[in-house]
Amino acid sequence: MTYPSVYPTGTTIYNPDKCWNGYTIYPARELGAVLVDMNGKEVKLWKGLHGFPHKILPGGYVFGHLGERNNAFGVQDQTDLVQVDWEGNIVWKFNQYEFIEDPGEEPQWMARQHHDFQREGNPVGYYTPGMDPKTDSGNTLILCHKNVTNHKISLHNLLDDAIVEVDWEGNIVWEWACNEHFDSYGFDEAAKNILARDPNLRAAGGGMGDWMHINSMSVLGPNKWYDAGDERFHPDNIIWDSRESNITAIISKETGKIVWKLGPYFDQDEKLKKLGWIIGLHHAHMIPKELPGEGNILMFDNGGWAGYGLPNPMSPKGIKNAWRDYSRVLEIDPTTLDIVWQYTPKEDGLVMPHDANRFYSPFISGQQRLPNGNTLITEGSGGRLIEVTPDHEIVWEYISPHWGDALKMNMVYRAYRVPYEWIPQLDKPTEVAVEKADVTKFRMPNAAAPGCEDVVDVPGTKPFQADGALCVAEDDEVME
Repeated sequence: MTYPSVYPTGTTIYNPDKCWNGYTIYPARELGAVLVDMNGKEVKLWKGLHGFPHKILPGGYVFGHLGERNNAFGVQDQTDLVQVDWEGNIVWKFNQYEFIEDPGEEPQWMARQHHDFQREGNPVGYYTPGMDPKTDSGNTLILCHKNVTNHKISLHNLLDDAIVEVDWEGNIVWEWACNEHFDSYGFDEAAKNILARDPNLRAAGGGMGDWMHINSMSVLGPNKWYDAGDERFHPDNIIWDSRESNITAIISKETGKIVWKLGPYFDQDEKLKKLGWIIGLHHAHMIPKELPGEGNILMFDNGGWAGYGLPNPMSPKGIKNAWRDYSRVLEIDPTTLDIVWQYTPKEDGLVMPHDANRFYSPFISGQQRLPNGNTLITEGSGGRLIEVTPDHEIVWEYISPHWGDALKMNMVYRAYRVPYEWIPQLDKPTEVAVEKADVTKFRMPNAAAPGCEDVVDVPGTKPFQADGALCVAEDDEVME
């Protein structure tokens, strides 16, 4: 797969009549938190406020972090989690999870936050009618790292995932550790074997196994399944997903035990085979009440490489042994495992399987269900944000213009859309439609106009379709 070295950035498609209009926030590489309107105008920058991810609250408050641990000693460890106001003043901060004394570094308290967090009042961290997150009180769930040794998993040191709940004053009032529930994850003997030998070892800290790499975490919130009597979906229960193991799970807030699980394997019964392999996923969460699709699980099935198991030609050692070179956004009924809605390369208008990898983000990414039934998708590795209708029409497309200095990429970890009224500091912007350009006629300003001045017809040729590609035939035979 090749990509052009020059292409448009900013808003490239916009249909105001079909969009759920508002502001979109996303992390702009090393720059900070960027807030854009529907036409791509950058209306606010919180410079230096980095996001893993950024989340915006009513009143123009923003979550982010101000520092990251030296990568020689940690893996994606953020030193703190902060909430700032419109002017950038810190109004809430947490960094009291672990006191860190790395060699040659200033000793300090750190949050070791990574990938996700949720403020009380809203289960998923994005706009839901009637479920506003608290801005000046309430508890916060935070996904953190901790170093552990668990010889049931591996003799190597492990970089474990922990979920902690802290009150407004920063006191830890609840904690859950992933490694303590190893027997519940359903790994077969082949997976246990490779985990014992190589639990996704990272060089940091002299070698640590980033064995699960949980990348999203949220509470279920009120939902129809619990209302109907299914205790697995208690509103306080927590859903998370693991990028390295291909597992999505719901844990009981009361007991910490697994009460619902999908993965790590997808070939054990007909329902799973029909669902297909979910690989390296991100941002699995339950769609909240008051939003279309409420109660279903929404996730970004990245594809790429993940999983533990038997070796194969793509994975001689059995680590990252499941591969697929395109992505899917899935909406799944958690009680039947049926796919209720999806967005795949086919829905993106691509030819399967020839150019399926044009809808592909093998890492990061996510999605948000909007109140009008549309879905905001972050195709993260290429910095592409799209809003699509239930019928899969792209009604908004935005390409991040911000490339990093360390990594020459414009990747976006995760983006969120919020209503205009959440940002009282700004007047509602003028919404101007952006028609999708006809790429067969689009040229740079200094390029020649489309078309050719000297055109001749070649006798005996005609266009035809072969395997989904436009070809030219001579006497009904393919020209080699």
